[in-house]
Amino acid sequence: MAMSRRFARFNRMFGNRVAGPVFKRLPGFGAVHHRGRKSGREYETPVKIFRRGNSYVVTLPYGSKSDWVKNVLAAGGCELTASGHRIRLTNPELRSDSGQGMIPAPARIALSLLHATEYLVLARADAPEPR
Repeated sequence: MAMSRRFARFNRMFGNRVAGPVFKRLPGFGAVHHRGRKSGREYETPVKIFRRGNSYVVTLPYGSKSDWVKNVLAAGGCELTASGHRIRLTNPELRSDSGQGMIPAPARIALSLLHATEYLVLARADAPEPR
């Protein structure tokens, strides 16, 4: 069970608005730009990211039931702002394991303390196809 949905709602309403602009400029953090499945409205969600080659791994401390995760999965991708660059990401893949090999050990330990074992893997849209 990931972090409380109640805390997620509070964070979405207040924390993301205050900390989001700061976090998306820090190393290892970014902002996912996505469109609502029902509303069509554009959203920006601050996230913790890890880069692995041509892929980006996004931790899901609130689990895969978050609206932004559902939006990205339904759309087949999103855009990510990280380190001042906006990157198009595709082929979202939801994984629910310990993240071994994708997430560094210290982060895995911290996430396991929060009971957060899900993450999202996305590929760069402009990356060459693997041979």
